[in-house]
Amino acid sequence: MLGEGDVAPDFRLPADDGKTYALKELRGQKVVLYFYPKDETPGCIKEACSFRDNLARVRSKHAIVLGVSRDDLDSHAAFRKKYSLSFPLLSDTEGKVLDAYGVWKEKNLHGKTHMGIERTTYIIDEGGRIQKIFPRVKVDGHVDEVLAAL
Repeated sequence: MLGEGDVAPDFRLPADDGKTYALKELRGQKVVLYFYPKDETPGCIKEACSFRDNLARVRSKHAIVLGVSRDDLDSHAAFRKKYSLSFPLLSDTEGKVLDAYGVWKEKNLHGKTHMGIERTTYIIDEGGRIQKIFPRVKVDGHVDEVLAAL
């Protein structure tokens, strides 16, 4: 279980912008790493658009935003284009980063259990340590919480 103050697990994932992102290569800037269940679902659309609409405010705090889900790069590219998202979406189809960050969990929907991503955001500081964890994120007002913590 990860906690605030812990070293954030390093990762190297492909993104829909054609780049590969590695946490260790992002040292020196804050990273808002948000895990979301699935492209093109209502809560995920709302969350992504909220980060998009507030990206200048996030950047003013010397931070970048990276979204992560299990969706593939084609799905991410279509999602990003449709909603004019101005930050990269990383693809973790194998789920290794999801496991490392503890967001791949058993979920219950209408009495049936299944495995899925628990909407969670991590703020990682300039040195690669976890500054803040937002588990079980409620989308409304979340970006304001993130901004307050930056």
